[in-house]
Amino acid sequence: MVEQIALADDFALIVVTATAIGFLAKRTGQPTIVAYIFTGLLLGPVFFDLVVEEGLVELMAELGLGFLLFLIGIEMRFDDIRDILRPIAVIAILQTVLQTALAFAVAWALGFTLVETVIIALATVFGATPIIAKVLSDKDELSSLPGRIDIGVLIIQDIYLVFLLAMLSAGEVESVADVGLTMATILAMVALIAVFSFASSRYFLPRLFRRIADDKDVFFVIGIAWAFLFIVIAEELGLSVEVGAFLAGLSLAQLPYSKELEERISPIIDFFILVFFASIGLRLAVDDLLAYWVEAVVASAVLMVGNFWIMFYLIDREDFSVETSFLGSINLIQVSEFSLVVGGIAVAQGFVDTPILGYLSLMALLTMTLSTYVINYNHEIYDRVKPWFARFESEEKRDVDLPEYRNHAVVIGYDEITERVLPLLKERYGEVVIIDRQTDHIEQLREDGEYAYIYGDFKHSEIRKAAKLKQANFILSSTVQPELNKRLLREVSEETIVFCEADRITDAEELYELGADYVILSTHLTGEKLTAYLESYFEGREAFATAVREDVRRIQRGEIGG
Repeated sequence: MVEQIALADDFALIVVTATAIGFLAKRTGQPTIVAYIFTGLLLGPVFFDLVVEEGLVELMAELGLGFLLFLIGIEMRFDDIRDILRPIAVIAILQTVLQTALAFAVAWALGFTLVETVIIALATVFGATPIIAKVLSDKDELSSLPGRIDIGVLIIQDIYLVFLLAMLSAGEVESVADVGLTMATILAMVALIAVFSFASSRYFLPRLFRRIADDKDVFFVIGIAWAFLFIVIAEELGLSVEVGAFLAGLSLAQLPYSKELEERISPIIDFFILVFFASIGLRLAVDDLLAYWVEAVVASAVLMVGNFWIMFYLIDREDFSVETSFLGSINLIQVSEFSLVVGGIAVAQGFVDTPILGYLSLMALLTMTLSTYVINYNHEIYDRVKPWFARFESEEKRDVDLPEYRNHAVVIGYDEITERVLPLLKERYGEVVIIDRQTDHIEQLREDGEYAYIYGDFKHSEIRKAAKLKQANFILSSTVQPELNKRLLREVSEETIVFCEADRITDAEELYELGADYVILSTHLTGEKLTAYLESYFEGREAFATAVREDVRRIQRGEIGG
């Protein structure tokens, strides 16, 4: 009983400390992953030695690694990179080979043994997927061409990571034949789960989620249960937790409900990830972290510069513009958190000692911290070096024209009233994106195939980002929730035309003050009335203003309910 209380205290101390340090990290623009690793260093042998990685902490850390791969899988939407899949595949494969060779050469030159050099080279080839995706998403650059190239490369890297983790988890092999047999076995078992994952995403999951997606609680539970189902299947086949979790996320990612599911599951996954990265710090002693600190600083500097030039060369040779090549390269210069994942498993399997994990941890901390600022200011950096990079430009280098939402119309909520105005919006803006969380509405939109749609709740930030609100020319919100419409008006640019809805005149007045172009009083809203308002708005502001003033007078006289 006393031991259980002690384990609970350790766990609580990790969560509270990580929360406090994570808050400070966000305030200073640092990735929270760095804060979590520092939490482990602070509570572990490096500083105060208050917590030991055992029992509950160890179990939660293992689940954290699995859920980290599950989150990566659920973000892998193949539609996002389909248009540029061929060049991305070429870039990613050559990048893996060249950066592994560079990391091997650097580690060997710094005096590490052959086995240590191999592990270091394998561990340091990955980009920091969570950090890159988060920073680019915050900057609304995830769907830009450099962003799509980076995400495509990261997807292929992550698939490579799954196989690498499976190989390392298989333990030590004694001959080349054993290596081949182990790899063949892993490939066969992964292929078996992958086929089940693919079949589920095509035939079983769509039907299941159509039935349960409207129930928020069941929607969340089914998503978590699906991850655990694949984890159990992977373990029964002798594979790692990470392989099962990754394929579970991958099968869910292809569904139209994946954005909403990702939004709902992310908080609990973030919790498990917190414990996992804190556990990395708990494993390290001062001697381990500083055993190769000089080598870590030198390697970090060489790899950041080397990784940039490798990526720039590979993107540039595919005839993308110099700006795209530069931005796509500078976003991928860091040694990622996955170096710690690979290093942690290598230590657990006895391939290397903990000082190597300390070396990888220090490199990850240094490069991830610096690269966060580099990604945030990537355009400013390019503007300064643009004259020098102009020498790489040529007429043959043109960026492909990727379909993405811009100067479009967004409709929040799909019903009989908004359905009436969709043809008018499509005629005027070309592209209309509909946000709705009713599964029958989504199915109807999917079958019609005329309008783009996003399943999810508008209050979730990922849903709003996916609809590209800031790039929209027109937004129609059919929700009468004042707070959601206020949030909408605060986020969009001043040039965006916003029609929103209210059921009280006081709410309408407040929405007008925040910049709404027109607030529709839901008590007298009909499809014909809304269509007439839009037509008069598009024909001329003066006619529209006259119609609005007349309705306001009628409301004040009590002729229309307010």
